[in-house]
This record gives sequence, C-alpha cells and structure tokens, in this order.
Amino acid sequence: MNTSRRLATLALASLAATIALLPLGAQAQTTKIKMVLNWKYEGPQAWFFLAQDKGYFKAEGLDVEIDQGEGSAASIPKVASGAYQAGFGDLNAVIDLATKRPAEAPVGVYMLYNTPPFTIVVKQDSPIKGPADLEGKTVGGPANDGALKLFPAFAKLAKLDATKVKITNMAPNLREQMLARDQVDATFGYVTTVSFSAKAMGMDPAKDLRFIRYGAHGMDLYSNAVFFSRPFVKDNPQAVAGFVKALNRAIADVIANPDAGIDAVMKREPLLKREVEKERLLATLRNDMSHPEVARIGLGDVDDKRLARGIEILVDANQLARTPASAEVFDRSFLPPREQRPAKLF
Repeated sequence: MNTSRRLATLALASLAATIALLPLGAQAQTTKIKMVLNWKYEGPQAWFFLAQDKGYFKAEGLDVEIDQGEGSAASIPKVASGAYQAGFGDLNAVIDLATKRPAEAPVGVYMLYNTPPFTIVVKQDSPIKGPADLEGKTVGGPANDGALKLFPAFAKLAKLDATKVKITNMAPNLREQMLARDQVDATFGYVTTVSFSAKAMGMDPAKDLRFIRYGAHGMDLYSNAVFFSRPFVKDNPQAVAGFVKALNRAIADVIANPDAGIDAVMKREPLLKREVEKERLLATLRNDMSHPEVARIGLGDVDDKRLARGIEILVDANQLARTPASAEVFDRSFLPPREQRPAKLF
C-alpha cells in the first residue's frame, strides 16, 4: 500500500472512530413532536399508534409523543399556544381562529374526516322532526363539541332562529344519559361518537335515536384533520413531511389489517372493549372518511372549491371579520404523491 493510500485509510478509520464516540443525537438529529388528539384513546386513532409501534415516525427522524384530547375543537388552541406542535381536530375550528388571529392559527396538512359527522340527536319518539322544531327546546353538548361550535352556521342555513334554542353544557360522558332521561330535548355530537356511546348504555341507535345531520342541510364541511403550529411548519418542513408520510403509511396498514391497528390502541388503553373499538374504527372509515372525492383526489387531500365554500359558510353565518384563503388553513405540499395515498377505504 503506498503512502497516500495508507494516510487516507488511517484518516477514514480515525473519522469512523470519532463518529462512534459521538452521542447518538449528534450522529442523527431527531425532531421531537408533541401531538394532542381529539379525544381519549379509541379505535379511530389506531394509525397514530401504529406509526409509533412500527417505527414509521422513527424512520423519518421523529420522536413523537401523543397525548389524549378533550374534544375536536379543544386541540386547536393547545397547538396555537405552543403547548403542542401537532394536533388532530376539527378544521372548522382552525378556520375560525384563522379569521381572528391568522398568525396564531395552525395549518392542516392531512385531512381524515372528509365527510361531515356533525349532528343533532333526538330520541326516536321525539316531536322534533327537523331543525325548525328545535325552537323553544333545550339542546345539550360538551363545551368543546364540534357540532355545538358550528350550530350558529347550521341554524342560519336551516332557517332556524338560534336565539330561541336553549344551549346547555354537560360532561361528554353524560350526553347520552341526559338525552335518555329527557333532561335535554336533543344533544350535539358526531354521529359515530354518539352511536357508540348509546350502544354502551344498552341502546340501539338505529331504533332508539334519530340524527339531524348538518350535511343534509347544506353544511358539506370538512371535519377532523392533522394540523401543525405555523412556526413549526416554517422551521421544520422536513419533519412535517416525514410525519405525514409515516401517518399515511400507517393508515394504509390499518385499512389492510384493522386488527393490527386495534392491537396498537389496546396497548395504550387495555380497559377498552376490543370488539367495540374495532367496530368504531370501521364505522369511522365507512361514515367519516369515505367521501366520494377520495377516489379522485386520494385520502389526505381536500377539494379547494369545497373547502372555500365551507370557509364562506362559516364566515357568513358567524359574521367573522375576514375570509381566510384555503391555503391559509390547509397546506397540501407535505402530502405524499396521489398514487401513494389511499383512494378506497373499503
């Protein structure tokens, strides 16, 4: 071996030894992300946990911590405040904040609930047959419920005088009980959430309840999406893209094998009833995530015209000061290519 080659070999060996002695974080930088969910651990969050367990986040250089939430609207201010970098919750609450404090509003990066789940629920024998019948009645819901937050917009579209409806708040776990006991005339909620809570009480939602769905009255709105704080998106675009890539990969896994997703959920909360959570997951895929547009644009994306209409509905109904552009509340630039995202969930 000549002198120059010997020196090069020694230099490489020295560099390798130096790298081996460096702390792990100096060899490969890991970005920490704290994420807050929409609600307590449940079946329809399976993909987040599976992405953790299968190392998909880790493969993208991410250390993701996932906390339980307190409602689909409650996660937005937690991300806006900087307490969390990422969240899963109602995009309409993001829009509302973007109209008032655009610099603080998070930005959506992956749409999951593309079919409006918002509803007002009544008992099957209730005299309330349509929106107008709510006047003079009491409607209850948790303070951070997405359907309650959207009620002013719903009332305007449905030609209902919202000032004649009494709104009362209750803890989420009391919603179906208070309805069953006639302590309220109706409740706000998400169709799937209320249905499974009613089942847990021994009710048959198909026979015992009726659902006045917002989507049937002109509110074809998007709902829960993954979003990030605006400063984090600006400073860590590669981390956001990596998170979305890992999540998309895990969603495809859950669609192909729901039981694997439920395994991941049960690891977080062993006291859950496995079969109930699997049924809840499948119902969410079927009812909340399978808008016809998915076949055209793929899961995760939004239709710009549809999103713009939704923004206009909220701004007009709530008399908000400004109309944010679609790009202010949803950024598709982090999405994997169309062919890599699910186009059919069943």
